[in-house]
Amino acid sequence: MPVPDAAASGAGPAAGGSRGLVRLVLILLSLAIFAGLCSALVQQVWRWLDQPVTQVRVLGDARHLDKAELARRLAAGLNAPLLQLDLVRVREKLLDDPWVHGARIRRDWPPAIEVQIDEEVPVARWGDKGLLNHEGDIFWPQLKPEYESLPRLNGPASDTGRVMAQFHDLNRMFQGAGLKLRGLSLEARGAWTLELANGMRVVVGRERVTERLARFIQIYPQRLAEHAEQIEQVDIRYTNGVAVKWRPRPDTDEKAG
Repeated sequence: MPVPDAAASGAGPAAGGSRGLVRLVLILLSLAIFAGLCSALVQQVWRWLDQPVTQVRVLGDARHLDKAELARRLAAGLNAPLLQLDLVRVREKLLDDPWVHGARIRRDWPPAIEVQIDEEVPVARWGDKGLLNHEGDIFWPQLKPEYESLPRLNGPASDTGRVMAQFHDLNRMFQGAGLKLRGLSLEARGAWTLELANGMRVVVGRERVTERLARFIQIYPQRLAEHAEQIEQVDIRYTNGVAVKWRPRPDTDEKAG
């Protein structure tokens, strides 16, 4: 039986270990090269995507907003390339416009941002300078003559919903009597004052509102309708009857002048 060569048998494992180490080094080197290529590719793609915004598109129905002007103002304020834009701050800037009720923004390519706006819908005036939307929120745009036809409401800012609801309820009540409300005011202490479409003001107070108005609606066609143009105010806070304040007569004003 041949005797194993000790030198030959010892060289075998050493050679195998060297080959394994070389293989490991090659694998690690390949992985490093692959990672480097991926990183370079990601950087190139990022640079391609993260370019200055070239277009701002404003979408959505708009009656009061100038969408082209809104897009120009928005574009002028962009100070970062597309991927670095803070869309939350861009949205906050949009909401600074009193006519923008809501806005949704998304990035698009080639470098652009697309804005979907929801415009405020005015349903009433609030005081002398504000408007109310359909949710009872006050906003403060530049008022135009076209808003003069809207109902005029007034009261504490925290009670807009209450005033709107009362206006709708009373308007239905008055329409049954052939009258139309033009305005409604709520004082801080809770007293109501109405303004009819014919310009007559009705002082209701804060107690037994429905009862007093029902009595006014009954009295109006019998005693007040034929003199409506001469009546400035009707105070219905009395248990029996009403107090009428007449408009100044033109001839009286001329004599006083």
